[in-house]
Amino acid sequence: MPATPSRPLRAAAPTFYLNARPAAERPMSSNLVAVLIASPAASVLDEALLKRTSRALGGVGPRILKPGVAAEFALEAGDAAELRASLAAALGGAPVDVAVLPAEGRRKRLLIADMDSTFIEQECIDELAEALGLAQLIAPITQRAMRGEIAFEPALRERVALFKGFAVDDVTAAILRDRVTFTPGGRTVVATMRAHGAYTALVSGGFTSFTGPVAAAIGFDENRANVLETEGERLRGTLLEPVLGLQAKVVALDDLASSRGLKRADAIGVGDGANDIAMLSAVGLGVGFRPKPGVAEAADVRIDHGDLTALLYLQGYAEDEITTA
Repeated sequence: MPATPSRPLRAAAPTFYLNARPAAERPMSSNLVAVLIASPAASVLDEALLKRTSRALGGVGPRILKPGVAAEFALEAGDAAELRASLAAALGGAPVDVAVLPAEGRRKRLLIADMDSTFIEQECIDELAEALGLAQLIAPITQRAMRGEIAFEPALRERVALFKGFAVDDVTAAILRDRVTFTPGGRTVVATMRAHGAYTALVSGGFTSFTGPVAAAIGFDENRANVLETEGERLRGTLLEPVLGLQAKVVALDDLASSRGLKRADAIGVGDGANDIAMLSAVGLGVGFRPKPGVAEAADVRIDHGDLTALLYLQGYAEDEITTA
């Protein structure tokens, strides 16, 4: 499935986000690292901006991860609020994402990734609904579910019931071929983490008819999602039990981690919607990627400007360590 040109990244004010979990749940570390990430399409992280940031941090020099795109500053433990205020003033409205993380344990050995509006730029259930003439019924439910305004699992069952009687194999193939576009940086993230020994899983509340081809195209080790039940060539309007609901990504996290002798802290997770909240709260490093309202509070970092390669820079990967897919 060939990738097509992606939509331009949004320009917005810089985001400064520190871990919102209770202090007792945060990883303990005597040192911190501040990571600055810009869009690769804009490369605004220039020498002047880095000098201003360095001065704000007391003269600490940056480690350049990728020129114009990503840099990090090694810091001693300090007051997070003061650090955030200093970074905000130094950046002066530049479109740069900032993460402040414990320096210890940054490299992760497991990736748990959402698919829709994260590793691809669409919501597949909405694309399927549009192709079947059901968009006006289904899209509003999707939006409310992703914002956490209604419960995820009942909303999913409600939408799937509307597909009853449709034959969708050809429609699904056409959507994958003509409509689905990959989020920039996704293949590079998966290729790089796998090259460094990590295991990668695409875990979605959507459907295996989409996650299978998408995971294969991007290079994930495996994928997990819901199965649409059929009767002959037509959909029954139901899902194969058990339905992958709000806790499915946490279940996958624990299953994948335990089978590899890992802990939750060894995983990085990324997602955008309300059904990602439990997973983002559970992993060692939870990343909200263009997150819906309310999702960022569950994450350690919010990415609004960088592409998916931000996941690598957050782990301390430099340009010469990155595998281009």
